[in-house]
Order: sequence, then C-alpha cells, then structure tokens
Amino acid sequence: MCFNNNLLFQNKYVIFFVIAGQILVAQSLNKGISLGSFKNNDIKSIIYADSKDSIKSKQQLQVLINNSKLEANWEELAKAYRIIMYLSDKKWRMNYADSLLNAAKLSANFDLIGQAYLTRGILYYDQKEHKMALDNYILADSYLSQTKNQYGIYKVKFSIAHTKYYLGFYHEAIALFKECIIYFEQENDVAYLNSLHSIGLCYNKIDKYELCSQYNQLGLQKSKELGNNELVPYFKHSEGVNMVFKKKYQRAIKELIQVIPLLKNKDDFANQTVAWYYLGKSYSKLGLNDKAVIMFNKVDSIFVKYNYIRPDIRQNYEWLINYYKKKKDDKSQLLYINRLLKVDSILNHNYKYLSLKIFKEYDTKKLLSKKKDLEKSLESNNRILFWTTALLSMSVVLLSYRHYKNKKRYKLKFEELMHERNLPKTENHIKKELQSKNNITKTNELDINPELITVILQNLEKFERNKKYLEKDMSQTKLATHLKTNTKYASKIILKYRQKKTIEYINDLKIDHIIKLLQSENKYRNYTNKALAEEAGFGSTQNFTKAFNTKIGMPPTFFIRELKRKFPL
Repeated sequence: MCFNNNLLFQNKYVIFFVIAGQILVAQSLNKGISLGSFKNNDIKSIIYADSKDSIKSKQQLQVLINNSKLEANWEELAKAYRIIMYLSDKKWRMNYADSLLNAAKLSANFDLIGQAYLTRGILYYDQKEHKMALDNYILADSYLSQTKNQYGIYKVKFSIAHTKYYLGFYHEAIALFKECIIYFEQENDVAYLNSLHSIGLCYNKIDKYELCSQYNQLGLQKSKELGNNELVPYFKHSEGVNMVFKKKYQRAIKELIQVIPLLKNKDDFANQTVAWYYLGKSYSKLGLNDKAVIMFNKVDSIFVKYNYIRPDIRQNYEWLINYYKKKKDDKSQLLYINRLLKVDSILNHNYKYLSLKIFKEYDTKKLLSKKKDLEKSLESNNRILFWTTALLSMSVVLLSYRHYKNKKRYKLKFEELMHERNLPKTENHIKKELQSKNNITKTNELDINPELITVILQNLEKFERNKKYLEKDMSQTKLATHLKTNTKYASKIILKYRQKKTIEYINDLKIDHIIKLLQSENKYRNYTNKALAEEAGFGSTQNFTKAFNTKIGMPPTFFIRELKRKFPL
C-alpha cells in the first residue's frame, strides 16, 4: 500500500490501539495522542509517556502492574501492560503483548481479550508475519463479535482487510473495506478516509482503474468537507500511480511531482520511493530515458539505505540492467544484477505469499512473448527445412560418434571416482589438510587481520558442518552474511583455505552432498534432475547439471545409471 507501516510503532507517546495501516494514525504517533482520544481505555491514573521521561513512566507502570497483580485486578493489569508495551523497545513488545493477553484472559472480559489479540496481530504485522497477524485478527474478531464494542469490531475488520490486501486477496479486502466505509463514516473521520484510500488501492490491483479514481476523488472531496488534509497527499499519490496504469503518463508525472514534496515533509521515504519509481516508468514510456534513469537511481538509493522494496518496484532493476546493457557499461550492469539478487532475496522473505504469484506471472509473460516470436519465425523456418533435413543425417552420425566417445570417457571417470572415494586418506593427505587449516599465521598476502581470519574460518567450518550451503540460491553475498564478513574477505579466504573460487566452492559442496546421498540411499537414485537440484538448493536444474558435470566430469543421469548397474537394489 502507499503508506509506510514502519511508522506505526515509532511512537513517543502511549497509545492503546493502532489500526494497522492507517496513515493518519501512523503519523500521529510521532506527534503524541491523548489517551482521551481512544475509546474503552481509561486507567485510574492516566500516564503520559513522553520520551524524555519514559524511565519515570515505566517505574510508575511497574508499580501499577505489581499492585494489580496483588489485588488480582486483571483488567487494570491488562491496561498497564498495554501502555508499557508501547514504551518499550520493539524486541520486547511481543513479550508484553503475551502478558497483556494472559491478563485479559484472566479478566474473562471478551472486549479486553479481543483487543489483546488485535494488538498481537498488529505486532505480527509489523514483523511481516502476515499469516500470524491474520490468525490473531480472526481470534480478535471472534471475541469482539460477542461484545457491544462495535468500534473494536470494525477496527479488526479494517486490520483483516489490510492484511488480505497485503496477501493479494483483493476482492475479499474490498468487501471488508466497504463495510468499514459505511461504519466509520459516522464514527471516525480518520478511519473513514483510510478506508476510502485502501479500497481505491485494491481496485487498482484488480485493474478497476476507474473505480480507483472514483474513490480517490471521493477521498479528496471528503477530506475537504471534514477539514482533514492529512490523507490528501496519499489520495493524490494513489491517483498518480493509477494514471500510470491508465497510460496517462503526462497526468501521472504532474500528480507525482506535486506530491513528492508533501511526502518528504512527512519523512515518508517509502511513498517517495513508489512515486519515484512510477515517475521513472512514465518517463520511460514517453521515451525520456535520461529522466527515467534519474528516478530509478533514486529508488535504488532508498533500497541501499533502508532495504525498502515492493514486488511492483522490482522492475526498477530490470530496467536499469537493460539500460546499462545498451550503454555497454559492464560495471553498472554488474552492480544492478547483484542488487537485483538481493532484492529478490528480500522479496521472497517479506512477500513470501505474493512472490511466487508475482514471479509466475512474470515468467508467463516471457513465455507468451517467446511463443509469439516462435510463431513469427515458424514461417521463415519452413524455408530452411529442406537444408535442415539434408544436414540431419550427417549430424546424427557425428552426434552418435561423439556420444560413443563421451560414454567411454564417462565410464572411465566413474571408475576413477569410485576408486578415489573408497580409498582411505593417506597420512600425507591428512597432514596437507591440517596444514591448510592451520596456516592462519601466513596472512600477509591476504591483507586481513589474523584474528578476523580465525573467526571467519570458524564460521566457515560452522557453515559446512550445518550444511548451510544447501539453502536455496546460496550466493556469494549470502555466504558472506553467514561468515559475518564482506564478500571481498569471504572470497579471499575461501580461495586461500579451500583453494576454490566462491561459487565453485558452494557448488562443489552441494554436489558432494548429492553424491553422498546417491551412494548411501537408494531412493535418491530415482529422483529427477529437478528434484536433486531442489534437494541441493540450486536455483535451476540447468545450474545443477552444469555444476555436476564440472565437478564430477559426467552428467548426473549417467552417474546414477552406472550406480544402479554397479550396485543394483
């Protein structure tokens, strides 16, 4: 969505509930919100928690917590936990949320229990655990629906709708947002405007661009009538993005250029990033690539600084790679290829429910494009069919001879491999391995601190022992992260102490693992190359077979066939 969820919990003042995803609530947290502005949350001694006096506030709350426990006043205890939770560091909030839920359950107050589940859902959402967030929202709804707290019920509806939007269930989200619009129109201006904004975003996602525009215009109109301008930039932002999908690029540029300064004033880097991306896309569509590349590089600068990325912004890097490819700028092209690898890693983690769908759709588009190309070329291929047929017989002869030579070479290699793997290690071999591992003092050529080398080698051994190399698409960057160092140091140390380049080192570990499985467990001999590639964590079957051939000197299918022949079941 177009707002920055990271702001939701950066509050300086106590709040008792947050509707996940509400722009105005998110921004208000930094300004301070009176406890009186929230319903059903009155504590005898209202405590404001200014960041300058948070220690004193926590001390007061601890006294309140202790007294509430002694008096078995579970409702008061639950409310105290809610306050101290928002005063605490993020890493402790879930612990306090669990305590809040336990106290609420002891109170047997369905309203408190429902709000406690809602709070946990919000925290899970902030951690990008969207399935857990949705589970807690549903539990919150089950309790609140048995109370008269209509306001709380619709807070949960909004939260569920927002999560379903994130997970890609746009039609379900629209149905819930419609209910929220009807209810909040009479109850809460902020929630009402947020619901209008959110449903517009949903309609954009299902290609209902006119409906998206209608809700954006309605949101601007209602903002003016209600005298609330907080969401005005976001309705304009949504409309600017929507114009790109409607292919009205000049209009999109005008809208987005106007809204960027407003977002900058709110320190909303996330929506600035989205605006820059769709500005770049508009310029690109108009053939203004010099302007487009400036916008796309701005997007990259935010990614480098904050690791902020969304699935729709991924194409930013595909565009940059192609742009620098045409410019024949190999250095920049390599930079953005590496950046895209990191982007995909983050998307697969943060958007795991959407990433498969997104990449599948992308692959489908490529396949459809390829299909069209093949159909166009089919006509011209018919013209060369005669010559192809004439040469085919000669090619068959040459291929048969090559196959015969390869098969002979593979068999010889297989026998050598079986012989080597069955031989015990010689004393000289063992000494050589120990010398390689202990040769840490000779580090001048590496220009790395010897103590750091020791730590990295320990991490490398842990990496090998725990078989982390089997992770999907293990790359040089991911390996460096496991070793707790940078890619430069990782590659130097692996080259010296494993006598291999990084990718070769990773691939060899994967292939050795597969070889051991094939030799020790018969079931793996029935696996396809694709299944074996997945077992070893290769990104594709092609990468697996290539690595296997490089390491072993023969295709995996031939190796398995010889294993079955030599060691039948």
